Amino acid sequence: MKFLLIMIGIIACLNLIGFVINKAFYSHELEGLAPYGQMTEVNGHKMHVYSMGNAEKTIVLLPGLGVPLPSADFGPLMRALSKEYTVVCVEYFGVGFSEQTQTPRTNENYTEEIRAALSQCGYQAPYILMPHSASGVYCEYYAAKYPQEISAVIMLDTTSTAFIGKGNVPKFVYGIAKLQQACGVTKLTASLAPPAQKTENGYTEKEIAEYRLFLAHTVNDTFIDQSYLFTANITEVNAIPFPQNIPVLKIVSTATQKSQGTEYQLNHLQRLGPNAASVTVDATHFLYQTRTTEIVEAAKVFLDKTEQ
Repeated sequence: MKFLLIMIGIIACLNLIGFVINKAFYSHELEGLAPYGQMTEVNGHKMHVYSMGNAEKTIVLLPGLGVPLPSADFGPLMRALSKEYTVVCVEYFGVGFSEQTQTPRTNENYTEEIRAALSQCGYQAPYILMPHSASGVYCEYYAAKYPQEISAVIMLDTTSTAFIGKGNVPKFVYGIAKLQQACGVTKLTASLAPPAQKTENGYTEKEIAEYRLFLAHTVNDTFIDQSYLFTANITEVNAIPFPQNIPVLKIVSTATQKSQGTEYQLNHLQRLGPNAASVTVDATHFLYQTRTTEIVEAAKVFLDKTEQ
């Protein structure tokens, strides 16, 4: 028991030291960074919208859950797509350069925030939505509620709304994550891991460095609310029919195919209707970090077909 109390005391002291150091030296490290795009006000809070290109068709990139700086993470894909399309990255509240919000992270609120941000920045529907991972859920809700605003959907290894998981991660787990972040543990582990973004895959040194800075500031109340409501959001979308006239291409990674199985994807494609197709890319779940060329080629072939 004495040994156990000593260990608990040591751990508490180390956490306290980490908290003080992290608070003194790193809590304001993001304040000097400039947003890549424009900040627009949505429901009283600033949202970051970043764009490239100036073509007739507009592709809207929507980030997956927990991506700390989407505008940097999507960099190479945006540059490649912008050669033929206007491409816009919307950073949700609580993500990247966007501010936090206390508005519940529901499908409806995400949809209305996306619409407001795009409209206020001068982009006009119809859009081609390109969601990654969790954003596929909000994308389906958007398409179901405003089908006239969506000309096509290209899903980047998105979450299947044909499958509903069991429950949520207990809230105390998020509390532990916030504590680890506040004590500098998150920053330490992030600095030890090799960067997911590499210059040989088209990333700039600026994008790599700033993404790594944001890694240590990912967990906030807005992100926690998004995570906690995610199962409920899937359940809601599952009960809403997807518009059968909207063409959909789902680009699936081999990593997800292996971990989830073929039924996971087939059931999702069946739910999306007869105008849904899929291609598989040999990559991790973050397929756009390494397979930009394959994504752009698949998107172009798909979008060209939708015009025929």
